[in-house]
Amino acid sequence: MLSFLAAGCTENATDQISATDQVSGNTDPNAPENVSGQAGSRLKFNKHKPQSETAQYDSVWDRLLALYSLPEMDNERIDRAVDWYLQHPASLAIIQQRAEPYLHHILDEVEAKHIPGELALLPVVESAFVVNAYSTADASGLWQFIPSTGQEYGLEQNDWYDGRRDVYASTKAATTYLKELSELFDGDWLLALASYNCGKNRVRKSIDKNEGRSLPTDYWSLSLPQETQDYVPRLLAIAKIFANAERYNLHLHHIPNKPYFEAVDIKAPLDLRKAAQLANTPFDQFLKLNPGFNRSCTAPQGPHRLLVPVAQAQNFKRNLAQLPFNERVDYSQFYEEAAPAPAPARIRSEERLAAAPIMKRSEPKEERHEEIQTSTISGRYTVKPGETLSAIAERSHTSIAALRQANHLPDGNVRWGMRLQIPSASDDLNDARAERQPIAVKAAKIQTGGSGQMYAVKKGDTFWNISQRFAVDPKDLAEWNKITLKTALLPGRKLVIKGGTANQQVASAAPIRLVHYKVGNGDTLTQIAKRFNISVSELRKTNADALSRGLRPGQQLKVIVDGQPST
Repeated sequence: MLSFLAAGCTENATDQISATDQVSGNTDPNAPENVSGQAGSRLKFNKHKPQSETAQYDSVWDRLLALYSLPEMDNERIDRAVDWYLQHPASLAIIQQRAEPYLHHILDEVEAKHIPGELALLPVVESAFVVNAYSTADASGLWQFIPSTGQEYGLEQNDWYDGRRDVYASTKAATTYLKELSELFDGDWLLALASYNCGKNRVRKSIDKNEGRSLPTDYWSLSLPQETQDYVPRLLAIAKIFANAERYNLHLHHIPNKPYFEAVDIKAPLDLRKAAQLANTPFDQFLKLNPGFNRSCTAPQGPHRLLVPVAQAQNFKRNLAQLPFNERVDYSQFYEEAAPAPAPARIRSEERLAAAPIMKRSEPKEERHEEIQTSTISGRYTVKPGETLSAIAERSHTSIAALRQANHLPDGNVRWGMRLQIPSASDDLNDARAERQPIAVKAAKIQTGGSGQMYAVKKGDTFWNISQRFAVDPKDLAEWNKITLKTALLPGRKLVIKGGTANQQVASAAPIRLVHYKVGNGDTLTQIAKRFNISVSELRKTNADALSRGLRPGQQLKVIVDGQPST
């Protein structure tokens, strides 16, 4: 699979729209309008333009329609998709109910990125608003990111947490990705959407093919996978239906134009059942807001953020402040869950009705590379015309073998436009980044004596990461120090380590500093990240707000480095 492949894909649940023909649409603005609602009719998107920037709307639907900005289109593929949706009214009702907790937040991101409002409905096509949807193509979440694209856009994935299912993080990533795809295709949103589904290289290749034959290069004229031919019309169809609900006799479930949830910084790990109790929220409802966590508690290394219903946010904060720190997590269960997490659930049978509009991904084998990583990735690189793998390895200060392993290349051949993962040169640095530490890490030797060795607790240390560092059991660690697994580990406390190996390598923090970097002309995130020896995802996380509208010359970026930037 192409490592930069778009996220859009889910598992087919039941019927699919049959769209075997490519029919060019009549885009004549003077064409007569038929409002009968039958296939072939030309219904306007009924855009509602706001009277002012501060205009208020009673419902998210009014706000959504005000943000519509795609041109009106008339095409047989759209009509077939409209007919299919109208034949499944129960699906439309269920989708609206599922969308309620998330749509206001999605519209916030759509407005912040200045992208068409219709894109807020993309989760209808991608996941039917099933937050833990998981496809056979290994895509996950509302926006159906595959692992590689998720990593590219800062969505961490480990045994404890999958950012692709994090509603808050994945929505920011998806809107950023869509906007970048639009800019790549000179503002053509249909080509951007097609790229989100089948990959930008596949779309670019089809454009080049048509140009070579002196054929039109708009979305409707391209030869693309069948799924992609249906994908964009489905979004346009659902947008048209919601914009013309009365004409289509569709009841719009009232969703107030108010935030449904608030993102709360919880500072440290917290048991999810306990969090739901603190928020006075049913556990299943709480999990629908926080589906990114794979365990019974939030991830040890973060994110330390939970989405809480707005009505309960203040109570939650107050209750959490009163909760003793050593009662936040059941540590006995915490350590029992150190085994690998189960795979996310696929769309369940009872959800298949509303998931029916979702299509199974056509796998363009020649353009997708699965990422089962065996080494940490320090950056990404786009192959330029005429470049060879050996030249890229030399430029990136790595080996051909490491590049082939990191990118699962069967041979040493690379093509123009391929996105390669560049493996890190430092295993110690890799280990630290895998633990989400925003600092570089050095290896330090600790000498052991006959009675063991002493270890000074550092900020952020837990029984779990200390025991892993010394290859000992957490319970033994507690017993040696006459404490329990619920004891708070305060920075500076000395712990006796009786197990482990002499001269064991232990991670210790190197000096860190905050650098303010001014973006220059021609700078890219990859170049800046390599300059400071950090990953692109770290750079994105530290500057999430600043990069929400893309990278621009003159911007000030914050870079956390260990005092040893790369040369």
